[in-house]
Amino acid sequence: MSGQIRSIHFPELKLQQPLPLTLHPAAVYLSSLGEGSLRTMRESLNAIAALLTNGDCDHLTLDWSQLRYQHTVAVRTALLNRHAPATASKMLCALRRVLKEAQRLGLMNADDYARAVDLPSIKETRELKGRALSGAEIKAIMRVCEEEGTVIGKRDLAVIAILRSSGLRRGELVNLQWEDYSPREGSLKVRRGKGRRSRLVYLSQEACDDLEVWLECRGRVPGALICAVSWAGKVAIRQLSSDAILKILRKRAKQAGVEEFSPHDFRRTFCSDLLDAGVDIVTVQKLAGHASPMTTSKYDRRGEAVKRRAVQNLRLRG
Repeated sequence: MSGQIRSIHFPELKLQQPLPLTLHPAAVYLSSLGEGSLRTMRESLNAIAALLTNGDCDHLTLDWSQLRYQHTVAVRTALLNRHAPATASKMLCALRRVLKEAQRLGLMNADDYARAVDLPSIKETRELKGRALSGAEIKAIMRVCEEEGTVIGKRDLAVIAILRSSGLRRGELVNLQWEDYSPREGSLKVRRGKGRRSRLVYLSQEACDDLEVWLECRGRVPGALICAVSWAGKVAIRQLSSDAILKILRKRAKQAGVEEFSPHDFRRTFCSDLLDAGVDIVTVQKLAGHASPMTTSKYDRRGEAVKRRAVQNLRLRG
């Protein structure tokens, strides 16, 4: 979160005594999140708690069950004044989810909950961050890995092949285990996706071939599918961090003379290329692990020409 939000002082919202984490609405909500969302949403709740109590509370010391419409509408106004619409909307989503847990836990009655979350949605007009990668850029970064000829190069090639072919989030990639890969099906089982949803994704034959080369170095033993390699080429079956994936891509982009990009740019490219190829949006949504096709639609770059051609398929006279 950038900067501090101007405070609205409601000292009565401070929790009078600690709650067990299993009965604490904020703790219960955060426990449902995957690694990629946990930190962001915890920071959002801390910021909201501090806003409501002039910095006296964080997400664990605020009594969320006492929030009413006058509190939540003040939070919405303050967030819009301080943050971009997309950020404010994400923070309000965290607030709504905590209040839902408060109701489920019997800490808040249905009427108070319904009134507290009855807030106008925040319209997001911001364009997606990042960029789609060109085919030439992808080939260039894969080439530097191949030409290096080292165990690290083979691992990094597998990383790029998986990201390109599956659109996985980097947190999902590092959580993959050896047993999640099915060579026969050419599939990967994502067990800890966003929102802790599981899904099956598929790799192209080329990506499977690159992964098999890495597995010959790694060994076919249980543990992290993508793991650590020493400079001497010794493999350690130890899970990489999400930051390590970012560093790998930055290193390879620099070597290939490609403009710097993020792991999410591979995901953007994956979704956009499938939509360009005419794959229906629901299938792309399922492969990407999006909760809603509305999220997937943000990656649709086909524009007006495609819509114009689509209308030509309609017949007025049978």
